[in-house]
Amino acid sequence: MTRSTDAHWAKLAAEIEQDLITRIPENQVRPRMEPTQRAVELLGDPQHSYRVIHVTGTNGKTSTSRFIERILREHGLRTGRFTSPHLVSLNERIAIDGEPVSNQVFVELWEDTKPILDLVDAELAAAGEGPLTFFEIIAALGFAIFADAPVDVLVLEVGMGGSWDSTNVADGDVSVFTPIGLDHMDRLGNTIAEIAETKAGIIKPGAMVVSAFQHGDAHAALRSAADFKAEAWAQLGTEFEITERSDDGFGQRFSMRGLAGEYRDLFIPILGSYQVENMALAIAAVEAFLGGGKQRIMDDVLRVAVADATSPGRLQVLNRSPLTLLDAAHNPQGAEVLAATLQSSFEVKSYVGVIGVLSDKDASGVLRKLEQVLEEVVITRSASPRALDVDELADLAREIFGEHRVRTANHLASAIEDAKEMVAEGIADGIIITGSVSLVADVLRMQQIEDNLIDDGDWDESDEQEQDLTNDMDFEDE
Repeated sequence: MTRSTDAHWAKLAAEIEQDLITRIPENQVRPRMEPTQRAVELLGDPQHSYRVIHVTGTNGKTSTSRFIERILREHGLRTGRFTSPHLVSLNERIAIDGEPVSNQVFVELWEDTKPILDLVDAELAAAGEGPLTFFEIIAALGFAIFADAPVDVLVLEVGMGGSWDSTNVADGDVSVFTPIGLDHMDRLGNTIAEIAETKAGIIKPGAMVVSAFQHGDAHAALRSAADFKAEAWAQLGTEFEITERSDDGFGQRFSMRGLAGEYRDLFIPILGSYQVENMALAIAAVEAFLGGGKQRIMDDVLRVAVADATSPGRLQVLNRSPLTLLDAAHNPQGAEVLAATLQSSFEVKSYVGVIGVLSDKDASGVLRKLEQVLEEVVITRSASPRALDVDELADLAREIFGEHRVRTANHLASAIEDAKEMVAEGIADGIIITGSVSLVADVLRMQQIEDNLIDDGDWDESDEQEQDLTNDMDFEDE
């Protein structure tokens, strides 16, 4: 495909995205599944054209989904992967064989499905209901794209919750649960038990359930639902476990006892002990999917897949001198895991934090979890319209860190430069940029633009259009 042709499809895809973001955004998702059910019914139920591994939880969903997909692909299966939110491009959400769907396929399938989606909008209006939301449309479109590919198996990440999520029109052969904590309480429930019950709604009759280690109420809610509906239950720490783990440069080595066998001395090129837990969960999910938990994954297949795993924006090394890390921790649970990882996984032990949080998140909780591992912080904001005002976030930070440990920068680029200067001054040895998925997305977008300028020597219209569109996006599951 020539550059001009690709630019043509990119322009059309950007126009579609612009149309979609005018709809109800992801952070205002409605607890309903009927409109998506109606849309896929009229599309011929594409979500039943392939087998499904369904993934939910509070933290770690995207990483776990990526790991599962990579292992399945190494088995020679044609894979689909549906995740959210995206970091740089909307196409990231709909991946085929590990690659974001092309702009051409995205546009062509949109043109095929739009008349059906318009019909559903008309039916909703006649019933006095609001039109399809952004996420409802992306879910229906994704199902159609995967059926058209066609894929053998779809790794399907829930947008929010479980029981009423748009993705739940699909029936998962395996239901996967990452750790469950308190988040999105305005929609999912005020307690761990309520949230877990909502997420347990993805368990379908006869499915196998594979879960990360869950604490008390979450475990009880999931186990109760699994005992009622599922064929089998497996939890990290009991039915499968990590037996060894050690840091190895900018990666980790680990061994585990899976559902169907032992796997020794595996290398994953990703930092953070929690990522080994996510990978162990992914391996068990694949064992459950391919052989009902009774068929061991071949060593040569697993080693290649694990060694090729990626998780953009999750404890990602942006620069090694000074060590600059990027992490999408956006709630207290994620921040607590990040803090523990910073203390245990790197030779660098002192950090400056560049932090921006969204206004509907527990900003104080995030800051409190990070306070003990950060020397100072530079408070900033992402381009998201939901970003908490710099001065307001800085006031919260001063209450927790003290006046002398808090600086501010209204622009992310300036905040990063300030952090670099602080490292040069000897205040700390490394930098961590964190607080929201949208902040991480902005950093990666800045890096991509710099790379494009270096490669092309020029800024083109599609670069600017993509930046503006992504800045306008609202993310659901931050």
